[in-house]
Amino acid sequence: MPGAQGGRGDHQPQPGQQKVAVAVPLGVVLAPARQGGRGLDQRAADAADQRLPRRRRGDPLGDRTPRFDLDCLYGRGPADQPYLYDAERPGRFLIGRHDDELDLPRNEQQTALIGDPRNDENIIVSQLQLTMLLFHNSVLDRIEELRAAEPVPEPDDFTLAQRIVRWHYQWVVVHDFLRRIVGEETLNAVLRREPRVPGGRRVEKAVPAFFHWRRAPFIPVEFSGAAYRFGHSLVRARYKFNTTVPALPIFTPEPISQSDPLSHLGGFRILPPVWQIEWPRFFPLEEGRAPVPVRAVDTRIVPPLLELPPEAAAGVASLVERNLTRGVQLGLPSGQAVAGAMGLEPLSHADLGLPRRGGAPLWYYVLREAEVLAGGRHLGPVGGRIVAEVFLGLLAADPSSYLSTDPGWTPTLPSARPGEFTMSDLIRFTGFGLAEV
Repeated sequence: MPGAQGGRGDHQPQPGQQKVAVAVPLGVVLAPARQGGRGLDQRAADAADQRLPRRRRGDPLGDRTPRFDLDCLYGRGPADQPYLYDAERPGRFLIGRHDDELDLPRNEQQTALIGDPRNDENIIVSQLQLTMLLFHNSVLDRIEELRAAEPVPEPDDFTLAQRIVRWHYQWVVVHDFLRRIVGEETLNAVLRREPRVPGGRRVEKAVPAFFHWRRAPFIPVEFSGAAYRFGHSLVRARYKFNTTVPALPIFTPEPISQSDPLSHLGGFRILPPVWQIEWPRFFPLEEGRAPVPVRAVDTRIVPPLLELPPEAAAGVASLVERNLTRGVQLGLPSGQAVAGAMGLEPLSHADLGLPRRGGAPLWYYVLREAEVLAGGRHLGPVGGRIVAEVFLGLLAADPSSYLSTDPGWTPTLPSARPGEFTMSDLIRFTGFGLAEV
């Protein structure tokens, strides 16, 4: 495993170094990452794990398509999975209510009734899943007044609300998330806005240079096994998510079921009392209040991700070791090889900071490239290009996406800036998580 030892050993700042924060709200990064279909990061893990020797067979989630269709919300729809929906309010999701707060709907054993059970793995993610459920319900509640602004008719209210939710979410993915993560230069190189015919209106068009397919779109292993795992570098060790509860770690090493339930943010359980999220701590929702920023994109990982509980990482507790091992098992090319294939000058041995010369694991290379070439503010040219081309290529290949169906479309829901739409706008539309707890 060339370079793996150096990659693992570089998870803490060296003497004189300090991990810096980047002026990107944590929530802006977290939301698209965890809501794309199953969650693009979760979907990425599946794409890699399906190639590993010990693949789990019969995975009921393994047949999902690589689309930004929010199937982690909708599942297979009300007819096929009615337990996700409210029988008394047709077309709307069930919402859990207890202790004067909202929670994911759960059965008697506290298992969340959601399209992808892993979106309950920690409190912040579960509250994000809840916000998206409420977003759909809020759109459906206002569907009559929203219908006139929609360019494409739909056969019923649920289908129209679902498309409104999906298209606005897709806009957030591209314009609120991807732009921040890959940088303006990379995004503008892969997504152009220009007329398709002389005299036509300006529309968006994906122009990937490297991501192509013969029969059907797919998630490349360079994305799933390396580039899209950059988010592990952004995670903080602790988060204070509302006014009442102190800052807590995301995970503790011991099994969640055996730990003090008020000592960490681990999920797969009913929301404790007074644990409702305050989204202004994570998104720019209040004038003059800066939300929690992400940590820089670099090669340093916080200790809790090196000692994951068995519910989150059975067998190998270190996320660094899991990522590097997965890259080797997938036969991923080195970072230098990918840079060369893109026509880019690879990072030097000195820039890579590894103990010996040789091919750098692609995951490590993507993190180090961001640190060296972009100051940790966003991904560098290799990592950014992989992420941007896969995101936009998959979106353009989806026959039901806005980029495919109506590439000149702009958001129609209320927003701080007409014609735009951000995660902050989405949260304001739901009215959830705005009050102090």
